[in-house]
Amino acid sequence: GKTILFGEHFVVYGLAAIASALDSVTIADVKVIEGSGWIVNDQRPATLGYKKKKYNEAMQSIQNVIDYLKINTENQKLNITFSGDLFAASGVGASAAQCTSLSRALNKTFNLNLDDEKINEAAYEGEKAYHGTPSGIDNTISTYGGLIWFVKNLSGGKNTMDLLQSPKKIPLVIANTGITASTTEVVADVRRLKEESPEGFERIFKEYKNLAENSRQALLKGDINTIGALMNKNHKLLQKITVSGEINDKLVKLTLSNGAIGAKLTGTGRGGLVIALTKDIETQDIVAKAVEKEGYDAWKTMIG
Repeated sequence: GKTILFGEHFVVYGLAAIASALDSVTIADVKVIEGSGWIVNDQRPATLGYKKKKYNEAMQSIQNVIDYLKINTENQKLNITFSGDLFAASGVGASAAQCTSLSRALNKTFNLNLDDEKINEAAYEGEKAYHGTPSGIDNTISTYGGLIWFVKNLSGGKNTMDLLQSPKKIPLVIANTGITASTTEVVADVRRLKEESPEGFERIFKEYKNLAENSRQALLKGDINTIGALMNKNHKLLQKITVSGEINDKLVKLTLSNGAIGAKLTGTGRGGLVIALTKDIETQDIVAKAVEKEGYDAWKTMIG
């Protein structure tokens, strides 16, 4: 899975975003049985209604990967099982994890000898069923792990994706508001706001540009305190561009008051997920319990 540590929404305007792999995974298993076509048994833990909502896209993505890898399903049948501890929810790269795990499983079952680059290409084909024209960030993180510095090429060329290595794994709590906002709507609102106040946005963009560069350096050093402080700053900028909802701010406040070093919304905003960074596993536990006590789902993972 993945989470966006810095830069959601800013990435749309050609500024850098930093994403991290989570240590929670989706596992695919493919067995060949008699018959033709394929069947799926999806045992992934998921947010209520998530699988139902994404069902058609998931089926198409499986077909895309099978077609891309030229697997014959005419005189053999594939029995595909998805499991693992990655919670299938909006904002954690669940679809990309599914596509990548399927590519790896098919590679193993049919001895295709694919390297990571080819696995990533197959997963990208699967992602097209979910996103039309995916940025490629989710499947790349899913395939390679670690951290990625991502810059979208606004003139349609190749996007920049640099793999970063952090010297340490850092505990993270992901809090789920249980609300799913429409990404297209929120992005359109931000664009409208930018057109109404170009100078104000220029200032925010300038501030974010510095923040992104500082975040990159802090992650490469594994400097937890600086990373946390920059996450808090990033959240304030997201508030300024109106993508943080009341519930996001409430969870950010809650996690910080229970010992998190930094917290912010991640992904679309106006609901969705909030991430909170902690200095150690003990604090991570306290923060997750505080979130659950308020009636929200929380899960614990590591980044880096």
